[in-house]
Amino acid sequence: MNLPDGRLEHEIEHGRFLAANGAGEVWNWATPAGIIRKMRRVGMLSAGLAPGLDVLELGCGTGLFTREFARSGARLTAIDISPDLLALAKKEVPAANVEFVEGNAYSMGFPGNRFDCVVGSSVLHHLDAVRALSECFRVLKPGGTLAFTEPNMLNPQIALEKNIPWLKKRLGDSPDETAFFRWKIVRLLADTGFRFIRVVPFDFLHPAIPGPLLPVVRPFTDFLEKVPLLAEIAGSLHIRAIK
Repeated sequence: MNLPDGRLEHEIEHGRFLAANGAGEVWNWATPAGIIRKMRRVGMLSAGLAPGLDVLELGCGTGLFTREFARSGARLTAIDISPDLLALAKKEVPAANVEFVEGNAYSMGFPGNRFDCVVGSSVLHHLDAVRALSECFRVLKPGGTLAFTEPNMLNPQIALEKNIPWLKKRLGDSPDETAFFRWKIVRLLADTGFRFIRVVPFDFLHPAIPGPLLPVVRPFTDFLEKVPLLAEIAGSLHIRAIK
């Protein structure tokens, strides 16, 4: 496979680490709060998915989100560069409407105007976003939708995690991954050619919050998302656009 930059080599190596150490645990999707956060993202990303649509999931990893997207009945192509993570995904998601593909986000090998939707959870921040979004634009049909959830660089914890190498390594990040400022990803999408761009900060719910505290904490974290200015430092960004 042709690897255009060192990031992709690092991601293949990181995939081996995740496969060996439990990707769900490293990514914090397995805690009580992490499960809530995961399912919220599923709802955001799968809005509009339906039977008959051709959907590309970019960076499917172990198939954690793929399984949920497949419930829509859409024809789902799930791509990842890590053979180790894909091997796990194929075992975990045997759905007939899912095809797993080992591939490169910068040159996916699909024909232009192929997909109705492109979706992904926490994948763009691992990549050269300019190149990845350009390829997403190419494979989307005119009028097709793009939806991602990505980390927000304005969040204090995210900013520290993505910019301090020893902390990044300790928390299980890959060497090159970063996060996005909302206004920068808006401009990047517009420069790529996308329209009707909407990028909304969300998620103050930390995955380490113990399950018994969630009924008390969740109303407060939901309220914080509605507070002007304060909402800008939420942990994640919900990104939507149309080709």
